Amino acid sequence: MNGGELLERSLAYALGSIAGVGPGGLERGTPCAEWDLGELLGHLDDSLDALHEGLTGGRIGLTPGRPGGDLACAFRTRACAVLGAWAAGPGERVLVGELALDVRVMAAVGAVEITVHGWDVAQACGRPRPIPGPLAAELLPVAQCVVAPADRGVRFGAPVAVPLHAGPEARLLAFLGRRDSFPG
Repeated sequence: MNGGELLERSLAYALGSIAGVGPGGLERGTPCAEWDLGELLGHLDDSLDALHEGLTGGRIGLTPGRPGGDLACAFRTRACAVLGAWAAGPGERVLVGELALDVRVMAAVGAVEITVHGWDVAQACGRPRPIPGPLAAELLPVAQCVVAPADRGVRFGAPVAVPLHAGPEARLLAFLGRRDSFPG
């Protein structure tokens, strides 16, 4: 697994989803039952901020920031900054609180977050965008390694059953408590 490549592909996918965010409508519901679109975009901004901190400073603070202004534009700007920080050559380890983490693992976990929330954004905007099968197939084992039972009900819903023949996108989304479609 190449964490940097996963991060780059996840950002490309999410940027395509963010393109569907128009003026207004930030109060729309999302597959994340507790968040409207504005709150989801704020969470994505926090996630990108944390990745940027880890890549440029070797440490991720545990206090989220509060974005303001045009949240879609902020996402685009921060996505470019994250890609630039990765290209500049991050260190080998990053501290998350007091936990030392391989920077490639941080990038892969960030890729899961960005991709799945990119899917959430597209669903909320009424412009569903499938997660590319190869990307979903690479992210599923990452998600399975990092989402613990204690995360269920807090950060993720319970896994959703899928048919045996389900593709990687449906399996990834179902593992993270989402259905492969979201009613508008």
